[in-house]
Amino acid sequence: MDLIIQIWPSLMNGLQTTLSLFTIVLLASLPLGLILGVLRVFGPKWLQGLIGIYIYVMRGTPLMLQLMFVFFGLPFVGISMARFSAALLAYILNYAAYFAEIFRGGINSIPAGQFEAIHVLQIGKVRGFRRIILPQVFRVVMPSVGNEVISLVKDTSLVYVIGIGELLRAGQIAVNTYATLVPFLAVGVLYLLVTGVVTFALNKVEQRVEY
Repeated sequence: MDLIIQIWPSLMNGLQTTLSLFTIVLLASLPLGLILGVLRVFGPKWLQGLIGIYIYVMRGTPLMLQLMFVFFGLPFVGISMARFSAALLAYILNYAAYFAEIFRGGINSIPAGQFEAIHVLQIGKVRGFRRIILPQVFRVVMPSVGNEVISLVKDTSLVYVIGIGELLRAGQIAVNTYATLVPFLAVGVLYLLVTGVVTFALNKVEQRVEY
């Protein structure tokens, strides 16, 4: 218990970084993924092709490699970023690609007859998509989106490769300092608490989109 009290401030600092990264990435990548998913379905062919290549690259390479490329590679072409900003960029680009594919699948799951009905009834493409199609898409994709959100909580630990002191890194330093696995146990409990809160929130959102 004394050890936990002693390392608690460093764990809280790491947790704050983890939660900040998680929150910003989620708020940015979800709408970006939705836009990319819609454009992948309804955009011009050339744009669909470009988005397809982007998604292929993001999903086909490790997130850790993308982090290192953004932080260590971009300076070679004259683009230098702070560590946290580089992490945000890499995570947002990565998760937006996954969310884009999830939303694309949700849109494609809607029967074509509904799009035809929107046209026949002259509701308007934008209004019909927003009021009729999109709510159904959210209902279909919520489980998959939830899985990605939970993965994001855990994937934040990868930022240690560019020197950011998040929760797991704080625990690892404490383990090396005090030669005990107790800090890792504390880190595990904190991750479980965070994922528990996120899961509870996702379940509430899923219940609201059900109709």
